[in-house]
Amino acid sequence: MTDRAAPPIPNGWYAVAWSKEIEPGGVKRVYAFEKELVVFRTESGKATIFDAYCPHLGAHLGEGGTVVGENLRCPFHHWQFDTGGSCVGIPYAKRVPPKARVGTWPVVECAGMVFAWHHALGEPPFFDVPEVPEYDHPDWSEPHSWEIEVETHVQDMAENNCDPPHFLFVHENEEVPESEIEYLDGGLTMRMASSSERETVIGTYTSELERHTWCIGLAGVRVKGVGDAGLLMFSSTTPITRTRSHSRWVFMVTRNLEGSAGQEFIDTMKEGVQQDMEIWNHKMHRADPLLCEGDRFLAEFRRWTRQFYSEPVGPERVEAPALATGEAAPA
Repeated sequence: MTDRAAPPIPNGWYAVAWSKEIEPGGVKRVYAFEKELVVFRTESGKATIFDAYCPHLGAHLGEGGTVVGENLRCPFHHWQFDTGGSCVGIPYAKRVPPKARVGTWPVVECAGMVFAWHHALGEPPFFDVPEVPEYDHPDWSEPHSWEIEVETHVQDMAENNCDPPHFLFVHENEEVPESEIEYLDGGLTMRMASSSERETVIGTYTSELERHTWCIGLAGVRVKGVGDAGLLMFSSTTPITRTRSHSRWVFMVTRNLEGSAGQEFIDTMKEGVQQDMEIWNHKMHRADPLLCEGDRFLAEFRRWTRQFYSEPVGPERVEAPALATGEAAPA
């Protein structure tokens, strides 16, 4: 797949590191959104993200940069920048040039991940990173983290959540699950629920798979109805480039599933992702796909995603009725 075939990088919140990777005083070089970045944590514990290159002579702040208190010090001439990006000290000069600053990114930490806000036009966030109430909750297990890199656009991975027929062919489900879509938070959040009969390690149940999608790449999947047990998958898939994505996953189960049963649930979900990878790694993005009536949820998803792009993306050719309930999807 070429860059020309893929849509631009969409706007939204995306994880660029695990929180545990950045200890107080830690500095990490990151490449995301087709940009060099540096993630660091001040001595007081504040996670901060800068554009990578010093405005002085272009040294990479993630290669030899040092945290000094609440500032990041450039390795080349020891200019120091506060968490707002302003240069606050030059050891060999009495005066700091007024324009001496480095670009900064809005940052939020959630579910053990450090999120950056990306917007193609540099506009501020228009929604919040969702809360994950299961994280650190006493009724839920310790989080199990997992990550993969995939050779595809972030939207192609996200579309799986709105593609019930593929469960029949890629994941060998016995039937296409019954599904419904609704929109929440003024249309910013998509919720899709599917029900199906499942044979699990603790019996056969009619379970519900509930998927919340908050932007292209940020999703929570909850499995309910398996007795009094529950499973959570919270993921952030981050564009490295238009054609490569880095997906971070947090898996959790209720305490009554801890041990071999819970691990088997998690392993089953990870196996499903790996089955999808065989498709993702070799597909191209169709900006104007030829869809059929059975693809109506994909058509819904494509319409919904347009609000996260700063430039128009291609229409879909599909003969299907509008299916959304609740709040209307963006046009």
